[in-house]
Amino acid sequence: MFEFVAKALSKIFGSKSERDLKALWPRVEEINNFFEEYQSLSNDELRNKTREFKDRIADYLSDIDDRIKEYQEQLNETPNMHPDEKEQIYNDIDELQKDRDQKLEEVLDDLLHEAFAVMKETARRFKEQDKVEATANDLDRELAPNRDHLTIKGDKVYYDTRWDAAGIDINWNMVHFDVQLIGGMVLHQGRISEMATGEGKTLVSTLPAYLNALSGLGVHIITVNDFLAKRDAKWNGPLYEFLGITVDCIEYYQPNSPDRKEAYEQDIVYGTNNE
Repeated sequence: MFEFVAKALSKIFGSKSERDLKALWPRVEEINNFFEEYQSLSNDELRNKTREFKDRIADYLSDIDDRIKEYQEQLNETPNMHPDEKEQIYNDIDELQKDRDQKLEEVLDDLLHEAFAVMKETARRFKEQDKVEATANDLDRELAPNRDHLTIKGDKVYYDTRWDAAGIDINWNMVHFDVQLIGGMVLHQGRISEMATGEGKTLVSTLPAYLNALSGLGVHIITVNDFLAKRDAKWNGPLYEFLGITVDCIEYYQPNSPDRKEAYEQDIVYGTNNE
């Protein structure tokens, strides 16, 4: 009887996943509206969106960050503080940090449509052009000596849209479909997005990875083996780097080595579930 009622209700109201998907469709439309708007931006203007997003996050968190900084300065400037008072300050900082985490979640959710659209528009430009030209910045100049697909000429940088990813010749030809936008939102919400082989999991990951990298707290993308970690870091890396986001894979370096430690400090870090 229960199963019969459950099936009947599902037909009327839809399954939980169907209701979740239905709730996300308006957000897909908003992402695509920004995507169409951003097509009129120059490459430099598109790249500058990353700085704009980071500034908006910093502004949203500025009050609470100032309060945390004041407490930390108070601790540093008063080494002989009474233990009870010190404990209270640490407790206050912990509470403020929880509030900060909540506010960060809020501002990232507010930026989601624009950030996803920036990544989708970047993918479109890489698909439709052999080389993507922009004004060279410090990150471009730092990366150029170690990137075969990146060339500096004067004040310009040229991103070749064909490169090697762990021995695989990549000629970028992907732009996010609506279903992949949904997958990206589901991942950003901390839920599981089940996708079959060939449905674009690697591409989906670029969306929440870029969005959350804007926080400056780092993003870890975990795969099941070394090859996939190395491949995906190289596969998607040029898109992240074009937008000013650093990326590396810890599997290239020996455990406990300085290079591995430096890899962990990048905005987006690829690794395996054995780490």
